[in-house]
Amino acid sequence: MKSAIIEKPGVVMVREREVLRVSRPDEVLIKVSTCGICGTDVHIYHGEYIGSYPMTPGHEFSGTVVEVGEKVTRFAPGARVAAEPNISCDNCAACHNNRQNFCENWQAVGVTLPGAFAQYVLAPEKVVFDAGDIPFDQAAFMEPLSCVLHGIESVGIRLGENIAVIGTGPIGMLLIRTARAWGATRFTVAELSEKRLDAARRDGVAEATTDVSSLPSDRFDVVIDATGAPAMLSQAIRLARPGGRILMFGVAPQGRTATIEPFQVFRKGLSIFASYTSRRNSLQALALIGSGRVRVDDLVSHRMPLEGLETGIRKIEDRNENAMKVMVFPNEERV
Repeated sequence: MKSAIIEKPGVVMVREREVLRVSRPDEVLIKVSTCGICGTDVHIYHGEYIGSYPMTPGHEFSGTVVEVGEKVTRFAPGARVAAEPNISCDNCAACHNNRQNFCENWQAVGVTLPGAFAQYVLAPEKVVFDAGDIPFDQAAFMEPLSCVLHGIESVGIRLGENIAVIGTGPIGMLLIRTARAWGATRFTVAELSEKRLDAARRDGVAEATTDVSSLPSDRFDVVIDATGAPAMLSQAIRLARPGGRILMFGVAPQGRTATIEPFQVFRKGLSIFASYTSRRNSLQALALIGSGRVRVDDLVSHRMPLEGLETGIRKIEDRNENAMKVMVFPNEERV
């Protein structure tokens, strides 16, 4: 089998290795159909995220079950599935208090364990979900949409609210669509890419601009940062209305800092939320994708074979490419 391996930050090689085999009674071996490149993968590529090297990334994936352990009961070879990468122990204090995303013994496919930028990947049965007849490239959105659902639930979107979203890449668009499904009615977005702004306008946003500083202060019930750029926190504080809420959703590089004026948080009585991974949202995500309530198919902009992983990362980073979701198909020579 072939695997894409980040040998060290900034260096990706596709190498042959022995085909994985199930070695634990609860394991499922999946032939990977589709794996999306996430912003977290870009951080891993640059050495800006947790984990060690060499490693095989890839955590937004779907595929077909080819082998199961003796204690697996929900799947048999041939099942079409998607997987949640975060693996909790279900036995620590965090897990017992329904904070599985902060598990003290946390592991993750594609972060601490070999991921799905490979032809085959292993995952425990408890994080694997039936994708039914959802197309593989849509089922691979289960993981990012699960994270979005956790964020939307955390910040508590309410009926009729006025939302500002900074960044309208694939995650920003999922945040808009999910907040709309939760009952928000008006959206304003800031995004540097004109092409992405056009996509947001087609999605029915009320106002779209390339200059976040041009947006009015003290207006929005909820401000969501989908960029992870540290400087956007001060903008979010400015944009939120008194008593408003801020969701820090984008992943900032480790070690970077932001400058804010704490008095403004105090004076405006703001609540600031952060959303780390997901928490038992996978079934919700698949239901929303399968029903069409949250559309994902139009977010795929590029399709790559496994050898195109590094090219895909560069396309995401190059603003001139106007990339949205870049999908990798490890078992296809040409895409």
